[in-house]
Amino acid sequence: MILAHDLGTTGNKASLYSRDGLLVGSQTVTYATNFGLHGMAVQNAEDWWLAVRQGTKQLLEKTRTQPKDIDCVVFSGQMMAVVPLDADGEPLCPALIWADTRAQEECAQLVESIGMERAYEITGHRLNPTYSLPKMMWLRRTEPALWSRLKTIVQPKDFVTYRLTGRLATDPSDASGMNAFDQKQGRWSEELLSAAGIDEALLPEIVPSTTVLGGVTQSAAAATGLLAGTPVVVGGGDGPCAALGAGVVRPESGAYTYLGSSSWISQASMQPLHDPLMRTMTFSHVVPGMYLPTATMQAGGASFEWVVDLLHPEPDPERFERLLAAASEVGPSSDGLLFLPHLLGERSPYWNPRARGAFVGLAKHHGQAQVVHAVLEGVAMNLYTAVLAFAEMGSQIESVGAIGGGARSDVWLQIFADVWGLPVRRRSIVEEANGLGAAVVGGVAVGLFPDFDVATTLSEVQAEFAPNEERHGRYETLYTSFLNSYRALEPIFDEL
Repeated sequence: MILAHDLGTTGNKASLYSRDGLLVGSQTVTYATNFGLHGMAVQNAEDWWLAVRQGTKQLLEKTRTQPKDIDCVVFSGQMMAVVPLDADGEPLCPALIWADTRAQEECAQLVESIGMERAYEITGHRLNPTYSLPKMMWLRRTEPALWSRLKTIVQPKDFVTYRLTGRLATDPSDASGMNAFDQKQGRWSEELLSAAGIDEALLPEIVPSTTVLGGVTQSAAAATGLLAGTPVVVGGGDGPCAALGAGVVRPESGAYTYLGSSSWISQASMQPLHDPLMRTMTFSHVVPGMYLPTATMQAGGASFEWVVDLLHPEPDPERFERLLAAASEVGPSSDGLLFLPHLLGERSPYWNPRARGAFVGLAKHHGQAQVVHAVLEGVAMNLYTAVLAFAEMGSQIESVGAIGGGARSDVWLQIFADVWGLPVRRRSIVEEANGLGAAVVGGVAVGLFPDFDVATTLSEVQAEFAPNEERHGRYETLYTSFLNSYRALEPIFDEL
């Protein structure tokens, strides 16, 4: 079997897959994020390692799996982080995760030094404080004593694979989310690193996602319950792994949307797809030679989680379903209410870390149903910008597969279909796409699968939501108001 770990924002999900790609069982261990002032978002890297150890042991016990039956261990992981390690491979401080936006000053310095357009040409991404390179500069400025002890900087999955094998490395998909990767050349960008004043020696080697880094060490075997020598495969970033899990392996595979804490819409391409307005970005795929034009927003599913926690803070497993049911009774615009879903600043399409969430049109007659419905609409309308941007670049989307926890909601997927004017199809894997994609990478790496095309056979369309033309027409008008609301509030965000 294949043991796939998905190191997400809220926890690590360990999943076992059989040799034919079927899910045998999974186990999630959560960990905390420390959100603070000025855009701070950090996690303890040791919590990731603890979650992997606990999840592995619990999963093997729950599924009655013998360690000798594990053919490989492979990883998907949250991207765009800074995990600073000393010469002994120990974390020097809490890891700055993707949501951390404190490096705004450093990002401005990079823009002035190299230029936004040139950076986008090299990396396929705008310069932005959410990416790793500005965060490195921020850490160097704010923690000089710590920086003097720094030996290397890695991504979350790479920290855990290091703990398992003793080898430090990353893959092109994770490297492509760091603002430091020359995407066409497939190596660290000397130009960007020079502009940032960062020594390339601080970054790990870049190897294909299917690389077997080594075997599980004796100490890691004792900590996890795995067999020493079990192959460990490097894997990839969560977005590219999710794309593979959704069967998006080539351009004709179509587009997919992921509704997790952050949310995005993406598709596969043979070449990086550069937007003249730089609203979208392009990641390197875990599939060699392929790329993933993508538009990612900071707080997609996180916006829904926030409003549910706000309205029903008490623990209740049915609170999400009750609020979604109430929201299903509300029509487009939630009776004159719009929501800007920028609770963590924003990447696509505005690339503004100072952006904030806002309700526009809030009135006394609005209740919980209207508020929740407005939040669901706000996420859909924000991602609609990406649908339009891809079309402007000649990449017309015909339908969208939906995965991630938010894809379980019929109400939300119907809103997406109505806002976008496109069929939205729930895939059968939903919350397992990241782990399944990683499992395919691992299976290819150790010869269990012949190639990446096997991913197209491992999930299917479970439900389809067709757009309602009347509602889509209404949303076209509301979308203009949605955009105008952001433009009007942008200077207020700067003042605040």
